[in-house]
This record gives sequence, C-alpha cells and structure tokens, in this order.
Amino acid sequence: MAKQFVVQLKNEPGAMATLAEALAARGVDLRAIGGGSMGDSGHVIMTTADDETAKAILDDGGYTYIEGESILAEVDDRPGGMARLSRALADAGVNIIGHLFLGRWGDRAMFTFVVDKPEVARPILERKG
Repeated sequence: MAKQFVVQLKNEPGAMATLAEALAARGVDLRAIGGGSMGDSGHVIMTTADDETAKAILDDGGYTYIEGESILAEVDDRPGGMARLSRALADAGVNIIGHLFLGRWGDRAMFTFVVDKPEVARPILERKG
C-alpha cells in the first residue's frame, strides 16, 4: 500500500531543497508532490517510489511528519466536486491531513488523500462521484 507523507518544513529558503537533496542522494523518486507555507512554517505533501527509504530519511533528518495510507479518489471535475467529497468526509468525522492533485481525465479529477480515519474514509473516497 502506497504511503503519503505530510512533512513540516521551516518557511525559509533552502528548506525544500535540503529535503529534496536528501531524497535524491538516496535514490528516492518523487511520484507526486505539493505543499505550501504561511508564517514561519510550511509543509510538503509527497508520495515516493520508495516509502521505507523516504521514512528513514525523514527520521534521520529529524523531520516532523505524518505518514498515512494514500487513498485514491476520483472527483467530478466541475464546481462543487471537491466540496461534495470533503463535506462527506467531514460529516463522517474524518479529518483530511493532506491531499495531492494528480491530474484530470475527461470530466474527472484524480486526487490522493491521507486522512486520520482511513477505514471510515476509504468507502467515501473510493466512490466514483
């Protein structure tokens, strides 16, 4: 099962470069990546081709991170698609820890999510809707 990592970074020049360089030095390929920052802190959300090595790099580097199951979801690619999906998760008591946009195919958008309750979220996220 693929993992998704939500990694806390300092909001400063080089924070992302340092992490990316550490992953590259150990041969870890990034499959999907996103992130953002505000104030003093930021984060990166990523999936990799080698979860065990990525985890070791994060541990060795002293990073604060959350590792979770990466659950694939198709969303209607129109206004309200993400609203319906995120509301269904919220109504089920599921917190979204991170999500990555993977792309669009026809009238569908593909995302991966990491959540606090994967067993509750999986049936919601795996619905085609």
